[in-house]
Amino acid sequence: MLDTYPADIGALGAEHRPVLLRVIDHTLECAQACTACADACLRESDVEDLRACIRLNLDCADICETTARVLSRHTGFDANLARATLEACAQACRSCGDECARHAAMHEHCRVCADACRRCEQACHELIAALGATAA
Repeated sequence: MLDTYPADIGALGAEHRPVLLRVIDHTLECAQACTACADACLRESDVEDLRACIRLNLDCADICETTARVLSRHTGFDANLARATLEACAQACRSCGDECARHAAMHEHCRVCADACRRCEQACHELIAALGATAA
């Protein structure tokens, strides 16, 4: 979709397009993994022990989806808002990934989700760095 945008993508510039695309892909992948993990947690026999995991999964999925939407809009791009959104997304992914990692040995869906969270967190940090470079 970014290739069809009728103007320059704004503050990031063409050199940062691959990082932007990676973040959008990882946020959507993470949102899906978190949603599926929360659903799988609800089917586990030890659902009470997974309460925090479910909550963090749902929060992370919502924040990742919002981040993907914010980063997909370029008209009137606000780098400060994008940076704040990315920071929130990275924190949500860190928290969710840490919680899922605690359950990964017992629940494969938590391991898969933790991995998706780690990839998304890293991608967010890469784009935050790129935004910092454009501000200089």
